[in-house]
Amino acid sequence: MAESATKKKHYLGTGRRKTSVARVRMFDGTGKLTINGRPLESYFTEVKDRNAVMAPLKLTEMTAKVDVRILTDGGGITGQSGAICQGMARALKNYFSEAMTAEGTGEEGPAGGMFKKLRDSGYLTRDGRMKERKKYGRKGARRSFQFSKR
Repeated sequence: MAESATKKKHYLGTGRRKTSVARVRMFDGTGKLTINGRPLESYFTEVKDRNAVMAPLKLTEMTAKVDVRILTDGGGITGQSGAICQGMARALKNYFSEAMTAEGTGEEGPAGGMFKKLRDSGYLTRDGRMKERKKYGRKGARRSFQFSKR
């Protein structure tokens, strides 16, 4: 019963990339970020993947203002980092859209500017590139067996 009284307001965002799916839950907080229960540094070993995850937060200058809890599944490391990037941008969009309705201002306010920044940077756009399926009679998607004339 006491838990429901102390529930924090959270903002959700879902991101997808290749076959990866990331569910992002964002709270007001101090900047703590966990992915599948692990900190960012232990989950992503490469710098490019860490930068992809943190890019929407750095763009909107929210790194120290929100706590983020992420559950990701499917695909590989790079696909998961791309999915988290999109999910985080969508959660920030929800965060700022609620701030805009609370302020009662239109697109010109600071929250509207952040939404425009996220959209213009391409973080809200899903990357639709997928692996092409293997075709019958071929070695892969396009690679064929060696042709012998004689």
